[in-house]
Amino acid sequence: MLKSMTGYGVSNIESDSINVTVEIKTLNSKFLDIYCRIPRQFSEREIEIRNLLTQSLERGKVEFTLTVQPVGKTVASTSVNRALVNAYYTDLSATATDLGFMPDFTELFRIALQMPNAYNNETVDDSSKENDWTQIKVAVLEAIRKCSVFREQEGKMTSEKFTEYINTIQTLLDSVSEQDKLRIPAVRERLEKQIRELLADDNFDTNRFEQELIYYVEKFDISEEKIRLANHLTYFTETLQSPESNGKKLNFIAQEIGREINTIGSKANDATIQHLVVQMKDELEKIKEQTMNII
Repeated sequence: MLKSMTGYGVSNIESDSINVTVEIKTLNSKFLDIYCRIPRQFSEREIEIRNLLTQSLERGKVEFTLTVQPVGKTVASTSVNRALVNAYYTDLSATATDLGFMPDFTELFRIALQMPNAYNNETVDDSSKENDWTQIKVAVLEAIRKCSVFREQEGKMTSEKFTEYINTIQTLLDSVSEQDKLRIPAVRERLEKQIRELLADDNFDTNRFEQELIYYVEKFDISEEKIRLANHLTYFTETLQSPESNGKKLNFIAQEIGREINTIGSKANDATIQHLVVQMKDELEKIKEQTMNII
């Protein structure tokens, strides 16, 4: 099954001590690129979080945001980082003024309180912190699961689009084959004319005649290209349906499809076939764009 690199997952869990929100956004990228926003008191868990993301998300640009807010009894052991919140508030207010609108000061204060490290967690109970991490990990795994489901859904829709594009190219190839049958008599007539001119020439050169004949036969014959293109289209569909299907492999096959389409266009020397080739190229570009977003 195909998986898109575009995904989104969010989870929220509240315990007696903390309220946890985990948000994961993923976009396409050649490699796995993880960017984490984690509260300072849980910074030592970043490697573990990255490992969880790597195991499940495989590839793409990943933005991970963890928000932990104290609730209940823990509030008493948590204080506002006033200096930092004040700096956030001042900067937000100045930014709003620079942008030319009057800010809502209550809203600015709320945003400042939600910024990283806005609270000083004075809790030193290791067992309590370990329990908090257990809750956080559950939220992280749930967000990853939702993001993976999102990716699978996107991949399914992309797979359906791929099938549509490939079927369109196959239909256009069938039209090329039909037009090729009409093109061959014209090519044959052209060759016969060239041969007659050569035979009528007093300086007729047998070697040149053979060279001209081979040249025109190779130049106008697109039989092999049609066969190879059909095989590539079949291979693309088979790869699309295989469990180990991936974007890189599909992109490689798409490149081979492009080579055969280009060769048919350059050798056909027929206006109708040229138009069909342009349409095939248009469908192929859609495929190439989509493969860049597949894991």
